[in-house]
Amino acid sequence: MSILNIRKAVRTGSRVVIGIAGQSGEGKTYTALKLARGMVNSPEEIGFLDTENKRGSLYADILDGPFLIGDLYAPFSPQRYADAIKEFQDAGVKVLVIDSGSHEHEGEGGLEDIANAPLLAGKRMADWKRAKSEHKKFMNAMLQSDMHIILCLRAREKTDFKNPKQPVSLGIQPICEKNVLFEMTASMMMFNQGQNQQFIKAPEALRPIFGNGNAYLNESHGKALIDWVNSGEKIDEVLESYKNKMQLAASSGLESLQGAWKQMPKDILPKMKPFYSGFESSAKSFDDMKQSEENYEQEKPVIKQGFTQAKSDNTQDSELPKPQQPEPPQEIDEF
Repeated sequence: MSILNIRKAVRTGSRVVIGIAGQSGEGKTYTALKLARGMVNSPEEIGFLDTENKRGSLYADILDGPFLIGDLYAPFSPQRYADAIKEFQDAGVKVLVIDSGSHEHEGEGGLEDIANAPLLAGKRMADWKRAKSEHKKFMNAMLQSDMHIILCLRAREKTDFKNPKQPVSLGIQPICEKNVLFEMTASMMMFNQGQNQQFIKAPEALRPIFGNGNAYLNESHGKALIDWVNSGEKIDEVLESYKNKMQLAASSGLESLQGAWKQMPKDILPKMKPFYSGFESSAKSFDDMKQSEENYEQEKPVIKQGFTQAKSDNTQDSELPKPQQPEPPQEIDEF
């Protein structure tokens, strides 16, 4: 079974995901909307996913017409972010501004709550493995969307307390999973109310578009960005949309892929058939990973009153060693 579509490399039109991080008041929302306006023909093609209790409505009049807005409230789970992205895509939005993505990390129902749930249940360690697995739902939805996306992230001063006696300042850091800004097409930190940008990731081809980081970004930069995207070889927009949908379905396993495939319009099916083996291989791999994780959860040792016992061990409690004093709960933050 082929898992690759090997071909000559040609730059084609694609979707960009831009990350903008900064402290409160540094111009993230304003800049994101201005960039988005330069990327579309009409402001009504812009979507705004608002997690900040309707603060996005304060910017309703900064463009030359209304944009579409939707409010996301707690719980701020990765799955709810993914569902919200799909709703905007189904509404025909071309560029989506997410303000902010930081709630997915530290908001109610976000990654920190998911990871720390075992601690609340009396277990000794946080489950960041599960949190990371959930986080992929949000990232997949963004990276495989038909829309261009501008992701705004909060930032604040962060301190390393590994040595409580000698805390180390890490400077201003974005509030998100540690790899998020490196997954973007381009990403930046904003300072001085938006006038200055420090680029975290900026491909060589995009550096002339965004400038040297010492000027406000606006519609002209958004227009230059979309012109760069469109300068590549033209793609079949409808076909690419269905390829994105099938890959997203494959990330939930073979059953999900097969269900999505059955719903595909008959006129699209012949164009999609050459790609099916790749989607199928991906879906099966996701199923294998899920099964491996389930097997691990069933077989892994469990902690009982200070000693380790495999779940398959039938030893009676009376035969077990005298319990040791358990250590206090520890939270391990891997983000």
